Amino acid sequence: MTEILAQTSGLSGSIHVAFGAAAAAIGVGMVGTKAVEAVGRNPGASGKILVQSILGMALAEAIAFYVIFLA
Repeated sequence: MTEILAQTSGLSGSIHVAFGAAAAAIGVGMVGTKAVEAVGRNPGASGKILVQSILGMALAEAIAFYVIFLA
């Protein structure tokens, strides 16, 4: 399938980058959603939740950079 796409449009590398970036965006969105829910349940722990959510978002964004550099 990728060979057909490469012959017809030359977008095989771009498709991999698009899927990797979409996965990173979904991951960051999920981390943000769960962090907001956690702060809503326990506002006193917002500092600890913020630190862990920033770390989780950074790890999710690393996927996009790996895809860009390896494609």
